[in-house]
Amino acid sequence: MKMTTPSLAGKVCIVTGATRGIGKGIALQLADAGSKVYITGRTLEPVKNSKIGGSLLETAEEIRKRGGHCIPVLCDHSNDIDVKSLFEQVEMENDGRLDVLVNNAYSAVDTVIDTIKTDFWELPVDYWDTVNRVGLRNHYICSVYAARLMAPRQHGLILNISSSGGLMYMMNPVYGIGKEACDRMAADCGHELEKHNVAFVSLWPGAIRTEHMVEIFENGDAEKLASMPMEQIDSVRRTLKKTATPEFVGQCIAAMANDPNVMKMNGKIVLLGDLALRYNLKNKEEGHEPSDFTRVNFLLEYGGFDRLAQFVPNLVRIPKWIVHLGSYKFF
Repeated sequence: MKMTTPSLAGKVCIVTGATRGIGKGIALQLADAGSKVYITGRTLEPVKNSKIGGSLLETAEEIRKRGGHCIPVLCDHSNDIDVKSLFEQVEMENDGRLDVLVNNAYSAVDTVIDTIKTDFWELPVDYWDTVNRVGLRNHYICSVYAARLMAPRQHGLILNISSSGGLMYMMNPVYGIGKEACDRMAADCGHELEKHNVAFVSLWPGAIRTEHMVEIFENGDAEKLASMPMEQIDSVRRTLKKTATPEFVGQCIAAMANDPNVMKMNGKIVLLGDLALRYNLKNKEEGHEPSDFTRVNFLLEYGGFDRLAQFVPNLVRIPKWIVHLGSYKFF
């Protein structure tokens, strides 16, 4: 069932890392909204005996069944030649047009989870590249190529999929440094793109019910859970049952791409919950909504105070200037 009203007809979009999870959800919704979507990933064919699955052809087939237009492109985002070829293909096939780029590709989910309890100086020095070559460096490279297409046309939207790990300690230093850099990329690149009417935004989706998260925390991936502190496992399990789905992230991004005032968000960090409020969107699955850490009731649920959380309305939120103070950057 489509969740959006077609409103992006004629638009050209790229979603990196769209074989599953958030990237797939975004691709599905952008296609549902009428846009032509280029999806990238390293896995073309379905993988046999995979617990979480995911391939370009599977995503493309689902888009096709729903009446959308999708072009799967096999692309290793750690390979600069592959990335350059992707944008050359998009430019050639669309007369230089590109309306939306979603930098979502990330190749280190398992690596980061497996090393949560390991201090950074005990990790191999190439750990930085494992985590941030695709999740940070590639975002910048894709953004350069996208900006070269968007700026001359005075139109476009670039999104980095980031997280609150850029604000405070999360997982490990290398993960946090990468996420904060994604946020700063949106701010500084957005500053230069503003005169060209191109918006660059860093989106924090929060916890999302991806196949990977469900497999680990709900189906009980013992090997992955063994590497995590028990209190963190309990907190994630409590919130994951109610958090938004990957397609809801896509629904919000489709609304952003159709927003005539999207430039107001340029260079900013945007929370998924704020987009849901701005566009009056609801997750199609009953009882699911964005995990918004500025909502007091969400924080209470995350801390295990479910009963108390029921008495606190969603509108009771922590001001973002207070959240910013939690970044502990200044002496």
